[in-house]
Amino acid sequence: MDLFEHARQQEIEATQPLAARMRPRTLDEFVGQAHIVGPGRLLRRAIQADQLSSVIFYGPPGTGKTTLARVIANSTKAHFIAINAVLAGVKDIREAISAAQERRSLYGQRTILFVDEVHRFNKAQQDALLPWVENGTVILIGATTENPYFEVNKALVSRSRIFQLKSLTEEELRAVAHRALAEPERGYGQLDIRLDGDALDHLVNVANGDARAVLNALELAVETTPPGPDGAIHVTREVAEESIQRRAVLYDKEGDVHFDTISAFIKSLRGSDPDAALYWMARMVYAGEDPRFIFRRMLIFAGEDVGLADPNALRVVVAAAQAFEYVGMPEGRFHLAEAALYLATAPKSNSTMAFFDALATVEQEREADIPAHLRDASRDKEGFGHGEGYLYPHAYRDHWVAQQYLPDMLQGKAFYLPSDQGYERSIRDRVARQREAQLAAMLEGRAVAPLEVLTTSPTDRTRDRWLQRTISGAGVRLGALRDRLFDAAGVQRHHVVLDLNATSGLLTWEAVRRAPEGHVWALAQDEQSAAALRQQATRLPELERPVVLVGELPDLPALVRAAQTVDSPAAEVLRFDVIVGRNALGRLPDKAAALRLLAGLLAPEGCLVLA
Repeated sequence: MDLFEHARQQEIEATQPLAARMRPRTLDEFVGQAHIVGPGRLLRRAIQADQLSSVIFYGPPGTGKTTLARVIANSTKAHFIAINAVLAGVKDIREAISAAQERRSLYGQRTILFVDEVHRFNKAQQDALLPWVENGTVILIGATTENPYFEVNKALVSRSRIFQLKSLTEEELRAVAHRALAEPERGYGQLDIRLDGDALDHLVNVANGDARAVLNALELAVETTPPGPDGAIHVTREVAEESIQRRAVLYDKEGDVHFDTISAFIKSLRGSDPDAALYWMARMVYAGEDPRFIFRRMLIFAGEDVGLADPNALRVVVAAAQAFEYVGMPEGRFHLAEAALYLATAPKSNSTMAFFDALATVEQEREADIPAHLRDASRDKEGFGHGEGYLYPHAYRDHWVAQQYLPDMLQGKAFYLPSDQGYERSIRDRVARQREAQLAAMLEGRAVAPLEVLTTSPTDRTRDRWLQRTISGAGVRLGALRDRLFDAAGVQRHHVVLDLNATSGLLTWEAVRRAPEGHVWALAQDEQSAAALRQQATRLPELERPVVLVGELPDLPALVRAAQTVDSPAAEVLRFDVIVGRNALGRLPDKAAALRLLAGLLAPEGCLVLA
């Protein structure tokens, strides 16, 4: 880069929006997502060791997906290529692959291909990537706001680790804003800016977990506020409200949030919680959801979840939906609210699900003959006797008579099970009496048992099969103890786990199986046991192998500090999400001191489980 090009590049960077200028360049600058890039996490170790495999970052806007990719670009020795799925086509993919092949053959250098908004690639574009990801020509980093299990090629997903990024907390957003105000080169550190506390509160609240929204609003507030007589730029609550007036809502009509929100709404109705139902419906209306979609789901709910417990519920929702068509928005929100409140407070019954039991029987059972006395008598009564013997219910007392209505093979089958809620309580008693009379009139030996339901099991991956064979070597009693211990610990996939007594490996390999995106540390009492564990671990990829320590429990903090060489910040001490152990304290004279020592190694919300 010559002098003129360098100056031009600096000028371009100086005119970029604040959010672009403040984009973190290293993991140390990155804010949030501690569950995937915190000390000891798999992704952090992979980035720092430059051993990244294909990954997909999934999460809302402004949570750091693209930023993480840029951090990787700044730290890796591999060649980094970035494309946007909205702008790129198959030709761009082929050019990137060709360049990666050439670089690999000439220089032995790996290529990382970052695809922003990877869900925007069509099937042909995703298929074009697949073979080169499979053979290692490129390492894929995908970023998407959509659920990759629905929007990305299943073959690509199966060859990638999925990391879900969460919306930033209010404290994290405050940290982002303060850093932008203090940074002298890329932020506003050279200016005298006075940001009122309630102004920052408004920016953080309305940004709704989106760091980019906070920075954009802060930039607008600063750039449009003239300095005072003392040269200071004073950002008040009023200025902040003008900079970002409406809460940023993550909502699209085809994505996860759309379906998750309507699911929360329906479940709140089903749970008879009118407050929650109004809240989730307000979220949808605020985000611009079509009210007709909400009415459609309430019409379904009235039949599915209220049913005959309150037959009037369907009439209320139909009337509200029709009134909405006459009135429209915004007054039509009254009709939305009336229908939702009626459903939320109505008695509930899902007895109409009986239809699907009947439908399942039709699908599964051999087609049964219609009893002759129920057939149409108008055409072939004389020839075949159809309709002969039918008892006309209106000719009998209470307009009912016991006779066979189901096919022979289904006699005695009960699909409809009335609830004891609301109006349906009276139906239940009458149906029960009539069924008893029908059972008395049935022919003997004509009832048939329902069909058996068959299930299948998914196929395990090679790694999981090896781990399963390893952990199943324990006896029945020890295996049950191990399972109870891990169930109590609540180990999640991204947790950093410590096994206090790894001599046998009983708990170590179960931890590896349960925390594939985290990391496992194992304390062995002697070198022989440690060597055995390390030998077994060679069957695993290097990044998934446990860290094996050798020593006694009182030496554990020093052993951890000595082994913690991967994470660069010296101030960050590894803390464990879960510490497990079997017979770990048995030989120690001062067990209380040991427990205090272990508590010091736990993360703030960590869990210690001993057996």
